Amino acid sequence: MSLQEFGYKEQLNRALTTRDLVIYGMIFMVPIAPFAVFGFVWNEAKGMVPLAYLVGLIGMFFTALSYAAMSRAFPLAGSVYAYAHRGLHEIAGFFSGWLILLDYILVPSLLYLISAAALRPIFPAVPAWGWLVGFISFNGIVNLLGIGFTARVNRYMLVMELAVLSLFVVLGLAALYGGAGAGGLTVKPVYDPSGFSWATVAGATSIAVLSFLGFDGISTLAEENRGNQNAVGRATVMSLILVGALFMLQTWIATDLARGMRFASPDTAFYEVAQRAGGPWLRLVTILATVIASAAANAMAAQAAVARILFAMARDGKLPAILARVHPRFKTPYVSTLAVALVSLLVGLLFADRLDDLSRVVNFGALTGFVLLHLSVINHYFYRRRSGDWLRHVVFPLTGLAIIVYVLYEMDRAAKILGACWIAIGVVYYLVLAVRSKRPVALEI
Repeated sequence: MSLQEFGYKEQLNRALTTRDLVIYGMIFMVPIAPFAVFGFVWNEAKGMVPLAYLVGLIGMFFTALSYAAMSRAFPLAGSVYAYAHRGLHEIAGFFSGWLILLDYILVPSLLYLISAAALRPIFPAVPAWGWLVGFISFNGIVNLLGIGFTARVNRYMLVMELAVLSLFVVLGLAALYGGAGAGGLTVKPVYDPSGFSWATVAGATSIAVLSFLGFDGISTLAEENRGNQNAVGRATVMSLILVGALFMLQTWIATDLARGMRFASPDTAFYEVAQRAGGPWLRLVTILATVIASAAANAMAAQAAVARILFAMARDGKLPAILARVHPRFKTPYVSTLAVALVSLLVGLLFADRLDDLSRVVNFGALTGFVLLHLSVINHYFYRRRSGDWLRHVVFPLTGLAIIVYVLYEMDRAAKILGACWIAIGVVYYLVLAVRSKRPVALEI
């Protein structure tokens, strides 16, 4: 299926293999992501951290299947924006893109600030804005130089993350079976009857699911995939399952190792567990690995993804046309990439001392965008194309939808309020667009 069939021309460089797409998805999710949020999930899950990740994996698995289905039907760079636009309606497409932007455009700033805070005790003389500028400049240059160059950098980053994770797993198991913590792997991290409730699990999953966000970013590279149209869907599911298994492994070990510990802070919980496993040097290694993975690898992938969503929305006239410009040499959406870098800098400076407010809304945008994705699968395949496939095109998307709606329901109230404000801004912006173009705004599915 060519881009010409959708009214577009080839502008981006088709340089990515299925392996590159899987690596990109894993880098975006960050195999060591639980290092940074372990303490917060621990508190919400009452110690059942792997269970929260298991529930998150199940919910995201059904979402990954919906991404795979829609990427086959519409192999376009706009991700959930393109899928809802063509699978539901133009207005649904706009709001799905608007909602996913809330996640993607804030994530780089959040990652930069978290990394700057982690580095402060090691390099106290360097101000936060210095790290902010350095990280943004590095990622911006890598993304501007072309998707092929970005893919090569991603491979090195993934090797580093897996090496550190392997180190923790080996030393953690050795310490565990050497008598530390629970003295071995137990079932309590997965099911503890004294603290179990579905509300507890859902609340913890709403935090843990942040670690999974990124597998969906693979679909933004559909127009740079040189394989067949199934490659994006295959890579989406593969990367999610691989990273989900790694999340459960490391948190299971960490949870049993943490038995009997009192953490100084949720921010440092995992690093305290790492110190119990291997000493102060392992604590330092895990901190530095988190910083590199977050501020370089993860933020770089997020910047590449949101630049392509801006590119797709601008190409369709939903955002200023200048954002759809492609560099003649590097074949990258360079104006969108620079715009994301500028927004990341401004948001980072604005929220430098308000990380809690910034982190509250990151999940809201992605999860609400996923709701429209699942509805797109049902509408496009089951109703429009009359596929008759109840399992893949009704049961699976409805299951994913139900899990996501429940997690959204249990989400922090402040996140819901801030998310609703973002939707209200989107409504005003869309009405302005409709008036300027003199097009109706009625939603007809």
